[in-house]
Amino acid sequence: MMIMYTSILVSFSIPMIIMLIATMLSKKLINDREKSSPFECGFDPKSSARMPFSLQFFMIAVIFMIFDVEIALILPIVIIYKTSNILLWTMSTMFFIMVLLGGLYYEWKQGALQWAN
Repeated sequence: MMIMYTSILVSFSIPMIIMLIATMLSKKLINDREKSSPFECGFDPKSSARMPFSLQFFMIAVIFMIFDVEIALILPIVIIYKTSNILLWTMSTMFFIMVLLGGLYYEWKQGALQWAN
């Protein structure tokens, strides 16, 4: 039992010591103006570094990511099909899909899927 406590202590203390040493060694002492300014081939930047971003593109990307994660969550349901209760499996799968379709319908009605206004 003592060996287990010792190994837990060592496995927590060594990474903490390494992180503290790395944090202390990586501190920048001087904030140089040249190092904190944007680099553009050695010249001063002619325009702002921030470009305008389309909110519609962002919304469609977020909806795509939601449905991408949905596929990752639905795939194991097919594997569980053989070993679980068929009624419970069907009800839980339909509930999951209905919640996602309800969210899609809400986004559609709010106009988040319309690219051009």
